Amino acid sequence: MIKWNRYTRLKRVEYIYASLLLLLFWWGLSLLINNTAFPPPHHAMKSLIEGLGDNLLVHLGVSLYRVLISLFIATLLGVSFGLILGKNRSLDNLVAPIIYLTYPIPKVVFMPILFILLGIGDLSKIVLITLIVFYQILVTTRDAARNLEEEYILSVKSLGANAWELYWHVYLPGCLPSILTALRLGLGTAMAVLFLVETYATQKGIGYFIMESLSRMAYDDMFAGIIAMGTLGFILYLGLDLAEKKLCRWVKY
Repeated sequence: MIKWNRYTRLKRVEYIYASLLLLLFWWGLSLLINNTAFPPPHHAMKSLIEGLGDNLLVHLGVSLYRVLISLFIATLLGVSFGLILGKNRSLDNLVAPIIYLTYPIPKVVFMPILFILLGIGDLSKIVLITLIVFYQILVTTRDAARNLEEEYILSVKSLGANAWELYWHVYLPGCLPSILTALRLGLGTAMAVLFLVETYATQKGIGYFIMESLSRMAYDDMFAGIIAMGTLGFILYLGLDLAEKKLCRWVKY
């Protein structure tokens, strides 16, 4: 417990230090550029505080809902299929060509099709984000399951474990660090795609807020939206990092 508290205090100091450096760099760059399109940080911060009391929280809530639902579905499907393929080599050999053919395709090209088929509401946006993150988690989980030490699997089998028990007690714990790493990488991709889908045919979401502020040339509001979106991603990333520390105690950091 003492070790964990020391770790959290150290990380808190590091984040404060990094934030101050970024703000200092931003302030210096704004002085150098000297353009209203690139306001100093205190102007953006003031706009952020005012926006949180207005409608910015609503946009943040909509974006948070979209990204959390997408990550949950992508994780559920990607981990399930990844473990199954990693455990069953014959099935993996059958499905692998399909994965290799479809994985390199940039899934954002399907955005117009999803808008036509599913409408311009939350569903099409969630499906697109889910589709992109799903592949990242699927491939990572599958490779991790394939590379598990055979001794671990045989030792549990020798105790009479069935297929479900192998998945739950061997494959899932063994792949969990890789799954959480893939989820952290997928979070960055999800936030980028979230911004993209929220700039089209919608009036809710932080991406819409940023682009709407740009159209009004309200640059303070625009940067406030950027800060809000970055903070949202950072908090979600910290949540995943904390989950990894709690769930994967055997991994050294």
